[in-house]
Amino acid sequence: MTLAPVLISIAPIFLLIVLGYLLRRNGIPNVEFWNLNDKLVYWVLMPALLFYKTSTIELSPGLVGSYSVVIIGGMATALVFGLGAAKLAGLPGSSASSVMQGAARHNAFIALSIAGSLFGSDGLSLGALAMALLIPVTNLAVVPLMVVLNKGESEGNVLLMVLRDLARNPLIVSVLAGVSFNILGAGEVPVLHDTTRLLGNAALPIVLMCVGANLRLRAMQASTLPLALSICGKFIVFPLITVLLARFFGLTELETFVAVLFAASPTASASYTLARQMGGDAPLMAAITTIQTALAFLTLPVWLLLVEQLF
Repeated sequence: MTLAPVLISIAPIFLLIVLGYLLRRNGIPNVEFWNLNDKLVYWVLMPALLFYKTSTIELSPGLVGSYSVVIIGGMATALVFGLGAAKLAGLPGSSASSVMQGAARHNAFIALSIAGSLFGSDGLSLGALAMALLIPVTNLAVVPLMVVLNKGESEGNVLLMVLRDLARNPLIVSVLAGVSFNILGAGEVPVLHDTTRLLGNAALPIVLMCVGANLRLRAMQASTLPLALSICGKFIVFPLITVLLARFFGLTELETFVAVLFAASPTASASYTLARQMGGDAPLMAAITTIQTALAFLTLPVWLLLVEQLF
């Protein structure tokens, strides 16, 4: 693997993000279309893809256990770094919560798209497994901490809110359904798996354009320090710890590649919405999301090449 082929493989993914941004900015077809498209991706296309992949992937207790420690360990370290660095820097709670999200959350859609582009069906299947592990843990960790930092609801209400949201999250429900099918050994069910496969094939290009449509370039005026802290956590701490844990637990080269894609992907687009809804620094979060998405085009190939050198 050399830099040029990696960039060529990743370039179409980021071009789709740019296309989504340009289309929304120019009102093509209209803003309401992109708002509805987000719902289509969230409620239909991505759940179909995750169900198909998690129900057909070859799961082994050893892989799931090792992957859990590697992925969640990297995320937890980045979260502690983001939160600790923000508090040491004297940032207010609202800004600290945005730095924490910027350091610890991941854009699973970008990571999944690159995994499929570089490593085909095996990469997509491992990516679906990584999403299955990260989505619930990230929500359970980030949301209560944001409430504490932004002095919102009481602790009991926070736990109920998080559990309620997780129980009705279509991505989590689809993963649980897929894993259940997998464990039961049901195999591919005619019609059901054919339908989810077709819907899943449409998911990634549409979701990438939605990522671009949600970028906010006008909100990029933010102070340098919180931006730098979030970038350090996301593009250095998270992937570095993930690589070290992957080597320690003996993950294969492909498993490590996919884990690092999730660790080094930019923060989630939904981070802005969460910051706005829970009293965080929404303009800072918008700036972090936009800048990290742009930087990822350069940082992701670097991490992939570093992982290759380790093997």
